[in-house]
Amino acid sequence: MRTLLLLATLVLTACNAPPDVESQVSTKPAEARTGDLDIYCGVLIDGLADEIQRRQWVSIRNGRITNVTSTAPETASAVEVLDLGEFSCLPGLIDTHVHIALLAQDSSDMTIYYRRSVEETTRIAEDNAVRTLEAGFTTVRNVGDYFPAVVYDMKLREQEGSVRSPRIQTAGPYLTIPAGGGDLVIPGVDESTIPPETRLGVARGPEDFALKTQAAIDEGADVIKIIASGAVFAFGGVPGAPEMTPAEIAAVVEVAKANGVRVTAHAHGAQSIKDAILAGVDSIEHASLADDEAIALAAKHGVAFSMDVYNGTYTAEVGAEQNYPEEFMQKNDDTTEAQRVVFEKAYAAGVPIIYGTDAGVYPHGLNARQFPIMVQRGMRQMDAIKTATSVAAEQMGLADDVGAIAAGRYGDLIAVRTNPVGDISALLSVEVVVKGGVVEKR
Repeated sequence: MRTLLLLATLVLTACNAPPDVESQVSTKPAEARTGDLDIYCGVLIDGLADEIQRRQWVSIRNGRITNVTSTAPETASAVEVLDLGEFSCLPGLIDTHVHIALLAQDSSDMTIYYRRSVEETTRIAEDNAVRTLEAGFTTVRNVGDYFPAVVYDMKLREQEGSVRSPRIQTAGPYLTIPAGGGDLVIPGVDESTIPPETRLGVARGPEDFALKTQAAIDEGADVIKIIASGAVFAFGGVPGAPEMTPAEIAAVVEVAKANGVRVTAHAHGAQSIKDAILAGVDSIEHASLADDEAIALAAKHGVAFSMDVYNGTYTAEVGAEQNYPEEFMQKNDDTTEAQRVVFEKAYAAGVPIIYGTDAGVYPHGLNARQFPIMVQRGMRQMDAIKTATSVAAEQMGLADDVGAIAAGRYGDLIAVRTNPVGDISALLSVEVVVKGGVVEKR
């Protein structure tokens, strides 16, 4: 009874009363959105070890974890205490494939990007950020946008603490060939009507791609996204057909590496996957049509696969209802099961798998939907958790800051009712979210 009472009240100090139940978010001012907090966890999954721990205290000071111990800290009475003795605690989750300024239903009419204002796109991004954060994802990699300036701004405002959002690592614009998978050329639509800000990464030839890469980095991109082969939600082309040449991919990688920036490649087809790996990219998105040679090459070079094994199900269920183009529906059919087979093979071969939901193909806030499918297709529950915690952090170059409940890292933690190592579907309903020591959802 005492635990349940503490859970309901969160044992807040008198000078920091809890917000009303309806808002369920921190009321701290923007300049104070890092916090001091002691958290008691009935079960702790630290994101690093294969074993769970029980009855652990996590201390957070000034937004960073200072201690993880089985003994109650002496300072527990002096700061806010969050009793999660009836819950399982995990690190804040990481999503490596987010399009925070997009809506899933935009796929039914992509000319919306010709008409949507920056102000409206900003409002969409802010709403998506809250939905993603409250789903338990406290860090995201935003992999390309038609309005990259909106996400650059979101990243800065999150760092300032003036907006509720996951931490953002952003790729800026899509680097893509003219009329390629990341371009907004639409059949029957005059290209002159396409807003130029949506085509900042469109290039042709190694020199042009090198210039576009440097421009994206100079604007604030901290990861680079290339469209190596055709997208599912793009007109013309074939998802597996190479678009960028090996020389163009290599030019992007050379500039990115010179700036200390990683490169992720959107690639469905086996040849484009191999081209991208040999050119030196760090990760492959989708990899739906990879062959055994491409999988072996990824394992050899330690190139991660960011694979959304749920989004095909969502598209099949709602695509016709929302009037997605028939071309998109057919491409979805062609790649969904194929990708799940590649997922099984890549996992068995030791390819690093990082958690990525194509949140732009289905609504933000449903980011955790693929966890059960990953387990159904042969992945151990603990390994599935690591794809969205320590493995993702390592592949994104963020292992010193996120991805684990360990001293020195940001005080990011989520809690669910049941142990996800026994039932991975528990992650579909995250009840508590703490980011930087601040309770964002309770």
